[in-house]
Amino acid sequence: MVNLQQLKHGLLPALIAMTLSGCNLQPHYTRPALPVANQWNDTAAPGQLTAADTPWGDFFTDPTLKQLIASALKNNRDLKVAALNVEAAQAQLGITKAALMPSVDASLSKTATHLPGNLYSTATSGPVTYQQYEGNLAVSSWELDFFGRLRSLRDQALESYLADQSTQQATQLSLVAEVAQAYITLCADSDLQKLAVATAASQNQSLLLTQAKLAAGTVTEQDVLQAKTTVKSAEADVAKYARERQQAVNALQLLLGAPVPAGVAEQASLHKTWVFPALKADLPSQVLTRRPDIMAAEHTLKAANANIGAARAAFFPSISLTASGGSASAGLNNLFDAGTAAWSFAPSISLPIFDGGKNRASLNAAKVSQRIEVADYEKAIQQAFKEVSDALTGVNTYQQEVLARQEEQDTSDKYYQLAKVRYDSGADDYLNLLTAQRSRYSAQQEYISTLSDSLAQKVTLYKVLGGGWK
Repeated sequence: MVNLQQLKHGLLPALIAMTLSGCNLQPHYTRPALPVANQWNDTAAPGQLTAADTPWGDFFTDPTLKQLIASALKNNRDLKVAALNVEAAQAQLGITKAALMPSVDASLSKTATHLPGNLYSTATSGPVTYQQYEGNLAVSSWELDFFGRLRSLRDQALESYLADQSTQQATQLSLVAEVAQAYITLCADSDLQKLAVATAASQNQSLLLTQAKLAAGTVTEQDVLQAKTTVKSAEADVAKYARERQQAVNALQLLLGAPVPAGVAEQASLHKTWVFPALKADLPSQVLTRRPDIMAAEHTLKAANANIGAARAAFFPSISLTASGGSASAGLNNLFDAGTAAWSFAPSISLPIFDGGKNRASLNAAKVSQRIEVADYEKAIQQAFKEVSDALTGVNTYQQEVLARQEEQDTSDKYYQLAKVRYDSGADDYLNLLTAQRSRYSAQQEYISTLSDSLAQKVTLYKVLGGGWK
C-alpha cells in the first residue's frame, strides 16, 4: 500500500520532472531585420555624449525644470497607470506560472449514515448508524505539460509583463520630455505676452504723438488711423498671448499631476542660460533596438510567438492527474492509526478528435497575430528612425536659424530707430515708420518662437535617442 510519504517523495517529483522535460512547440524566435538604412538621414553628430548613458537629471540642468520633472514623476497619473499595468502583468505572470505546479489541498471530513432496521431481511436487525472520518492531501486535475502548452502560456505572460515594463519606461521618458517642452512653451508664451504688452504701450505713445501732430497740422488723419490700427493689433496680441500662456500653465499642471509651484509661471522666460549637453547619435542598430518603446514592441512580438506554441499544443493529448492520499477511519480518535491509510490515483487523457476546426482556426489566428506583431515591430522601427533623423536635422539647422533670427531682430530694431528719427524730424511720412514698427515686432516674435522650437528640438533628440534608458 502506498502511503502519503511515498506519494510526496516519490510519485510527485517524478511526474514534475517528466512535465518539465516535455517538448516545446513554439517557433524559434529570430529578431526581424531592421527595415531601415544603416545610417541616419543626417549623419552629423553634434556631440560625443550618448543619450542612453545620460540620466535626465544630468541632461536638464535648469533648477526650475528639474523641480517640475521630479514633481511629474511623482504625481503624473499616466505614469501611475503604467506602473499599475506592470504590477497587474506581474500578478498575471504569477498566476500562469502557478498552473505548471500541482495544487495540493488538505481536507478533513466526516460522513454519518443512518439506516432503518427494516431495510434488511433479517428480522433481528435493528437500525444501524455508520460514521466515517477521512483526512486527505489531494492533487486536483493537474495538467501534465508534456507538449508545452502551459509553458507557452507562461512565456506569453512573461513577455507581456516585460512589454508593460518597457512601456512604463517609455512613458517615463516621454513624460520627462513633455514636461520640459511644456515649460519651454510656457516661457515662450510669457515672453510673447510681455512683448505684446510692451509693443501695445509703445504704439499707444506713438498714437498720442501722431494725434498731437494732427492737431498741429503736420500729419493727416490717415496717419492717425494707421496708428490706431497698429495699437489695436498689438492689443489683440496681448489678449491672444495671455490666453496661450494660461493654456500652457494648464497643460503643464496636467503633466505634473499637481499645481504648478508658486512663482514658476510668473518667472518663466526664455531669457536665461539654457544648457543641454550635446548628444551623439549611435548607429541605428544600437539605438532603435534599445529604445523602451521598441523593446516593448519586441516583447509583444515574442508573446505572439509563444502563443503559437500554445495553439499548436492544443492538437496533442491533454493529460491530467487527480490523486489523493490520507487516512480513513470509523472513529476520529484513531483516524491516523496504523492500517488506516487510503489513497486514490486517477490519471486521465483527453485526445482531440473532432472540434469543428476550432484548434486549426486558433492556430491560424495565432500565426496571423504573430505576423501582425512583426509588421507593428517593423513599423515602430521605421517610425523611430524617422524621429531620430528629423531630430538630428532639426538640431543641426535650428542653431543656424536662431542666429539668423537674432541678426534679423537686431537689424529690424536699427531700421525702426532710424525710421523713427526721420519721422520725428519730418523727413519721412508715417507709413515708413509703421512699416518699420511692424517689421521689428514680427522679427521679435519670430526670434522667440524659433528659440523655443530650437530648445524643444534638443529635448526631442534626447527623447528619441532613448535618453537615460539604461
